[in-house]
Amino acid sequence: MAINLQKGQKVDIGLKKVGVGLGWDPNKSGSGNDFDLDASAFMLNSQGKIPSEKYFVFYNNIVSEDGAISSSGDDQTGGSSEGDDETLIVDISKINSQVQEIIFVVTIHESEQRKQNFGQVRNSFIRVYDAINNQELCKYELGEDFSIETAVEFGRLYRRDDAWRFEALGTGHKGGLQTFLNKYC
Repeated sequence: MAINLQKGQKVDIGLKKVGVGLGWDPNKSGSGNDFDLDASAFMLNSQGKIPSEKYFVFYNNIVSEDGAISSSGDDQTGGSSEGDDETLIVDISKINSQVQEIIFVVTIHESEQRKQNFGQVRNSFIRVYDAINNQELCKYELGEDFSIETAVEFGRLYRRDDAWRFEALGTGHKGGLQTFLNKYC
């Protein structure tokens, strides 16, 4: 049975291949523009930085340098389907030894031009599942109303004593993807 996480809650992963599904629904009464939300992953070393730009997985780099993370690609119509809108698959056995944590973020593409923010998005979640048998391990539903934020750190996988754990973050930021590039590069 899957665990419903609260913000800050942690769980041991114990999987060889981890699926990270992210989903959302834009409000119907939004800005009048289509919403294009993007899931990304930052693979960080012990200094909290990506070792090289190829350890940043997003719509223009869908596989990490070590082959450990692959993206389902850019779903430019997010919220149009049941379940996950974008998915990242993490093969734990391939993660470069210098990578200590992986941050999963969702940003709103062209948020400033389209006058969009996470306050106009509902039913946002991140879920972690066994990518081999598709059994869901845990899910974190973003409950806060981020009325000015355009980027959210949903969760992270991190290494602790040679084992991997997941933590629900739910931390909102203004500034879109550039905020995370400034923070992690």
